[in-house]
Amino acid sequence: MNSLNFLFISFSGLHVDLAWHVQKEGHAVKYYIRDKSDLTVGDGFVNKVTDWKAEVDWADIIIFDDVLGQGEMAEKLRKQGKLVVGGTRYTDKLEDDRSFGQDELKKLKVGILPYKEFTDFDTAITYVKEHPDEYVIKPSGEAQNIKRLLFVGVEEDGSDVLRMLEAYKKVWSKVIKVFQLQKKVNGVEVGIGAFFNGKKFVEPININFEHKKLFPGNVGPATGEMGTSMFWSAPNKLFAKTLKKMESKLAEEGFVGYIDINTIVNGNGLYPLEFTSRFGYPTIQIQTDSMTTPVGEFLYNLASGHDNPFKVRKGFSVGVRMVAPPYPYGDQKIFDSHSKDAVIVFKKPGKEGIHIHDVRDVNGVWSLTGKSGLALVVVGQGLTMQQAKQQAYRRIQNILIPNVYYRSDISDRWAEDSDKLHSWGYLHEL
Repeated sequence: MNSLNFLFISFSGLHVDLAWHVQKEGHAVKYYIRDKSDLTVGDGFVNKVTDWKAEVDWADIIIFDDVLGQGEMAEKLRKQGKLVVGGTRYTDKLEDDRSFGQDELKKLKVGILPYKEFTDFDTAITYVKEHPDEYVIKPSGEAQNIKRLLFVGVEEDGSDVLRMLEAYKKVWSKVIKVFQLQKKVNGVEVGIGAFFNGKKFVEPININFEHKKLFPGNVGPATGEMGTSMFWSAPNKLFAKTLKKMESKLAEEGFVGYIDINTIVNGNGLYPLEFTSRFGYPTIQIQTDSMTTPVGEFLYNLASGHDNPFKVRKGFSVGVRMVAPPYPYGDQKIFDSHSKDAVIVFKKPGKEGIHIHDVRDVNGVWSLTGKSGLALVVVGQGLTMQQAKQQAYRRIQNILIPNVYYRSDISDRWAEDSDKLHSWGYLHEL
C-alpha cells in the first residue's frame, strides 16, 4: 500500500512498539505522549510531537492506546470524518467501571458472577461478616490500574478478605473510591478477544491466556502482565457466549479497535470477569508478531471498515515480558537508582520477535527509560504451544539487560487447560 500518515496518541507510551513497526514499514509516523515521566519513551525509534491536536489535519489515520477518556477523544475525531482506531465513551466505561461492564453483560443474558459494589470499606466489611464466602476484591476506576490492589481470597469464610479490607481502609481509602466484592469461582482463566471494524467483528478471533503473577508457578504480587500465550481461531463457543452478543451495541457505537473479555470457565458454565476495551499489553505486541499482513495496512484496513483486514500465521504464540526494577511497582526513585539507562545488549545480530516497551535508542544502543521497568516483549511462534515457548526463550537467551527478571513458565499450563476446554466443548468452532 502507499505510504500514509499515522498519528499515535498515548498517555504513557503504551503502543510505542506498534508505532515503531508502522514507521519501519515506510509510513510517516508522529507519536504523542502526555505524561512527563514517560516523554523519552520511544526516543530514537519514532518521530515525536508535543501537540497532537496540531497534527490532526496531517494524519490519514489516528491511533489511541487506552481508555480513561481516550474513547471520548476518538469519538469526536470520527465525527470530524477522521479514520480512527480507538474506543468510545461507552466502551471506555465497560473497562473503567467494572459494575457497568457486568450490568451490560447481564442485559445481554450473559451469566455473571454475583457481586456487590461498595464506596466505603466499613459497609463491605459488614457485608462479608454477614455473608461469609470466598471473594475477590476488585477496585474500579483508575485504582484498578494499581494491579497489586486486586486480591483473590482463598478462605471459605472470607476471613482473609476481611483482614485485607481492614488494611485497605487504613492505607488505600483515599485512592480506592469504588470497588467490587465478586464471588470467587474456580476453573480455567481464558480471554476471548477480537477486532471490531466499526460495523462487526472480523475474523480470526483471539484466544489468550494471561500470566499476571510476578513469579513462576503463579506466585507473588499481581502485575499488569508477565506474559501471554495465545492462538487465533474461527468463532467458537467461547466467542458465541460472550463477545458475539456485544456486536450490535458496538456497531451502534461505531467502535473501532480490539476488545477482550477475561473469563473463568468450568464444567458448569462460563463467567465473565472484566472487559479490556482497547489494545492489551503485551497482547498487541504478540498479535502483530503473528500477523502476516503488515501492521500499517492492518490498522488502516480496520479503521476503514474492511471485512478482512489481516491474515495470520498458523499455530501458537508465546510472549514473555522482560522487566527490571521497580516493576510491577511504579517507583521513580527505585527506577532511577536501579534501571535508568540500563542498556539492552544482543549477543548475536537479529531482533526477530523482539518488541519494545519503555525503551529508547541512543546512538544505536537501546536503554530503559520512563519509570516502569518494562523493557521488552519477546515472542515465539510455533505449530505447537511447546515450539512457540521454546523459540521465545531461545530468543531471550540472546539478550543481556542488567537486573532483568522474567517468568520461565509462560504457557506451561496450556496442556492441562486445553484438555479441559476441549472436554467442556468451549473450543469447538461454530
